[in-house]
Amino acid sequence: MEEIIRIDSIAHYTAMRGVPTKHPLVAVIDLSQAHPMPAQSFQFGLYAVGLKELNHGQLRYGRSYYDYQEGSLIFIAPGQVVEVQPGVELFAPKGWVLLFHPDLLLGTPLGKRLPVYSFFSYEVNEALHLAEKEKAIVTDCFTKIEYELEQSIDKHSKGLIAANIELLLQYCLRFYDRQFITRDTANRGILERFESLLRDYFSADKPQHEGLPSVAYCAEALHLSPNYFGDLVKKETGRSAQEYIQAKVIEVAKERLFDRHKSASEIAYELGFRYPQHFTRLFKQRTGTTPNDYRLRK
Repeated sequence: MEEIIRIDSIAHYTAMRGVPTKHPLVAVIDLSQAHPMPAQSFQFGLYAVGLKELNHGQLRYGRSYYDYQEGSLIFIAPGQVVEVQPGVELFAPKGWVLLFHPDLLLGTPLGKRLPVYSFFSYEVNEALHLAEKEKAIVTDCFTKIEYELEQSIDKHSKGLIAANIELLLQYCLRFYDRQFITRDTANRGILERFESLLRDYFSADKPQHEGLPSVAYCAEALHLSPNYFGDLVKKETGRSAQEYIQAKVIEVAKERLFDRHKSASEIAYELGFRYPQHFTRLFKQRTGTTPNDYRLRK
């Protein structure tokens, strides 16, 4: 089994890249000034945001490759493993990388809001592709953070650095929203496949054996990370992926309630509910009436 090198500190990473450590918990690196990293698998104990300014090789994540082109950003969260293949440099031979330790966020507003930035859990084919103006804004954010690292550490340093990192992440949220819109055709294709997946799931006997379909199950079947999938569905439909699945369950349930040879409990089990009362509760939440009352009205 190939050895995986774990990078748990800023000092470890900067030493590998041959650049000075300016702060124990955060680093901004101009990759044109850094040493290449060896072909190896790395597990990060840090958050990382990488901007690629040249097309040069591909990074591997699991069995697939990052959708990581010139002018794109990728995001890495603690615990993720990235494989650098021979002839490929981590992030890019030219560009920027921001790394920060989770400890930097302790006691900061960013630490509380970090779950909002779900793109840290995106996977393959989910990089953020920047327009030229957007790339200029992102680069300016990197340089602002770098400026703070050049100053002597004082009582303001942590707050200013965290605030500038959050400014970068806020722009990334905006740019991802733009990307969801500009890739509307591809997104509609995903929603069509999602709808088809749910239709096939409930038309087979899967619910009886595997239960209700989860967001994670649907995302995996569509070859997307759960967070990216959830964000895409929310942007396209205004509903969460879980709400979308529940709406499909109610749609199928309404059709089956026309069959008066089956009780509401039998239909609940067919749909994947372990307990009929859970089906009744969801149905009433969604329709304002119980399954039996709905049936009597038809």
